[in-house]
Amino acid sequence: MRIMIVDDDPLVNQSLKIILEQEEDIEVASMCGSGREAIEAYPEVKPDVVLSDIRMEDTDGLDATAEILKLDPQAKVILLTTFLDDEYINRALKVGAKGYILKQDCASLATAVHAVAEGQTVFGGKIVERLPDLLNRSESFRWEDFDITPKERELVELVAEGLSNKEIAQKMFLGEGTVRNMISSVLSKLDLRDRTQLACFYYQRIKI
Repeated sequence: MRIMIVDDDPLVNQSLKIILEQEEDIEVASMCGSGREAIEAYPEVKPDVVLSDIRMEDTDGLDATAEILKLDPQAKVILLTTFLDDEYINRALKVGAKGYILKQDCASLATAVHAVAEGQTVFGGKIVERLPDLLNRSESFRWEDFDITPKERELVELVAEGLSNKEIAQKMFLGEGTVRNMISSVLSKLDLRDRTQLACFYYQRIKI
């Protein structure tokens, strides 16, 4: 698994590299000192996961995430920061980051990287606790207005809980291929781009 690390502190970059490369299947393929540098390097490096700081003097991690996703809509970016900031969390959700983790939780970083590489969305425990208060939820949502079946409703709830396709397949007694197809169908019905947006939609419009 090839990782790109983005942080304007060289010591942080090197420390994260040491932590991640303790895993046999992780290779830090690139270390960038700014969001702009990461945007420029991404097409050549083609990492499996980008691990980026948010606050940087050049292009910050949130703007860089948005630009990288324009280059590659399938890009997987985890934002790693010391700031539990409501505005940052909201922007991270909107731009399509696959994870938001506090640097204080770096002990679980390798686990988060693996999860995101496998298609999951990962937010640290303190971030998850804040999501219901950060998102404007509506009580008027009607599943039938979007032609969502009861089975698809169950699927949406499991995606919002952060389960992988394999875990969802086991819980719903379905094949992984069927789960992938169902997710694609739901995304199309709701006019959403990916699992992250689906989870946000769930907390915004459905879960009360």
